[in-house]
Amino acid sequence: MGLQIYNTITKNKEVFQPLNPGHVGLYVCGPTVYGDAHLGHARPAVTFDVVYRYLTHLDYKVRYVRNITDVGHLVGDGDQGEDKIAKKARLEKLEPMEVVQHYTLGYHKNMQSLNTIAPSIEPRASGHIIEQIKMTQEILDAGFAYEVNGSVYFDVVKYNEQHAYGKLSGRKIEDLLSETRTLDGSSDKKNATDFALWKKAAPEHIMRWPSPWSDGFPGWHLECSAMSTKYLGKQFDIHGGGLDLLFPHHECEIAQSVAACNSEPAKYWMHNNMITINGQKMGKSLGNFITLDQLFSGEHKLLDQAYSPMTIRFFMLQAHYRSPLDFSNQALLAAEKGLERILGGLTTLDKIKASESSSVEIQEAIDGFFKAMNDDFNTPIALSHLFDLVKTINNLKASKATINQTDLDLLKNHLHVCIFDILGLKPSQTPTTQNSKEDEIMQILLELRKKAKENKDYETADLLRDRLLEIGIQIKDSREGTTWQKS
Repeated sequence: MGLQIYNTITKNKEVFQPLNPGHVGLYVCGPTVYGDAHLGHARPAVTFDVVYRYLTHLDYKVRYVRNITDVGHLVGDGDQGEDKIAKKARLEKLEPMEVVQHYTLGYHKNMQSLNTIAPSIEPRASGHIIEQIKMTQEILDAGFAYEVNGSVYFDVVKYNEQHAYGKLSGRKIEDLLSETRTLDGSSDKKNATDFALWKKAAPEHIMRWPSPWSDGFPGWHLECSAMSTKYLGKQFDIHGGGLDLLFPHHECEIAQSVAACNSEPAKYWMHNNMITINGQKMGKSLGNFITLDQLFSGEHKLLDQAYSPMTIRFFMLQAHYRSPLDFSNQALLAAEKGLERILGGLTTLDKIKASESSSVEIQEAIDGFFKAMNDDFNTPIALSHLFDLVKTINNLKASKATINQTDLDLLKNHLHVCIFDILGLKPSQTPTTQNSKEDEIMQILLELRKKAKENKDYETADLLRDRLLEIGIQIKDSREGTTWQKS
C-alpha cells in the first residue's frame, strides 16, 4: 500500500491521492515574526520539511508554500488589542517592517541551521493586501459577512445555517455560543463567535491600508485563505500547521474559503503536536521559554549544555509528529547519542570491505524504513530500522558477518538517501563556539599523544589517555587512526 496520511478533518488515515496526479500543493502556516524563533517554531518546520522531502523522494513535484505573518495578528489572538508586530515596533522604537525584517532573517538563519529546505514560495501577509480585500468583498457578496463602522466581520451563525462551522475541530456552534462571553454592547459584532475579516484602524494604529470600508488592516485568519488560493488554487492537497492553530485559525480558514470560493481549501489537514518542557507548556511567563539560538549556544538557565541543530532535529524525529514531545536535557542528551550512533555507523561503513558472499540480511530493514514513512511519516519507527542497520554495520566491523559488493553498495546508497535526503540530517556539524573549541582542544591533545608515542614516551601517552577517561572522554586507537568520544 502507498503513502497514508492522517487527515485531521476525517480523523482517519487515508491513502494519499493528490488532486493532480504527480503534483502536490502543500501549504503550511509559518511564523508571526515579532520575536526570536523558538522550539515551538522548530517542530512544524522540521515536520513539514520531512513531509516535503519524502513527497519529493516519491517523485511528486511539490509546490511548498509557507507564509510569513507580518500584519493582522493581534495580541491575544482575538479581534481586539494591538498588532503584535506594531506593539514590538513601538516598544523598540522601530518601524514595523524593521521588526519584520530583523526577525524574518533570524528565523531563516535558524531554519537553515536545522537544515530545512526553503519553501517554493514564502509570501508575506503585508504583500497581499489586495488579495485579502478582494476575498473580503467576495465573502460579503456571498452574504456571509457584514460591515459595521468600517470593519467587516464574518457571520459565523449565518454560515453555520448552510455549512458546518467547527467540522475540523469537532466543535458545535451551540457550545461555542454558550462558552463565549456575552457581548457587552461595545463590540460591533452580531455574535461573539464572529471574527474580523477587516478591521478599521484606530488613529494610533501604525499599519494601515485603504479599503472600500476604511483605512485599516486585514484580520489574522484571512491571509492564509487569500495566499493559499493565489498560489495553490481554490483547492489544494495538504494544509499543515501546529495543533494550536486548529481552532480558531484553521477553522476560520475553511469557513472563509467555502464562503468565497464555494469549496473547502485542502483535501488533507495535517497538524503537528506541541512541545512541552519538563511536562509544562512552554511560555515566557513560566520562565521556560527557550529560543533556538539559546539552544545552540547553551545560554539558558534550563540548559546543561549547548545542543547542535542536528541534535534538535534528531530529537524531534524520535517522536511521531502527532505525538506530544517533552523537552528535557536528558532527552536531548539521548538524542545526541542516538545521532552520533547513526552518523558513526556511516563512518564505519565507509571502512567496510566487501567479501565474496553475504551473511547479513539488509532488505528487511530497508523495506521497514519505507513502510514506516508510508505510515503517516512515522519517523521514530523509521529510525529504529536505521539503528538495526547500524547494528549490522558494527557486526561487519567486528568480523562477525560478511557482505558482498552488491549488498554493500545497496546499504551505502540506502543509508545516504534515508539519513540525508529524507530525514534531512547532516553528516557533521560544529554549530557552537563551545563545540568548536572542544574539537580544537581534543585535536591538540591527540597530536601531543601521537608525538609522545612516536618518541616512545608511552608513560605520557598513557597518562593523557587515562586523564581524559577520568573526565568522560574515551580515546580509541585503531589501524585507521585515533578517534575520541564522550563516554
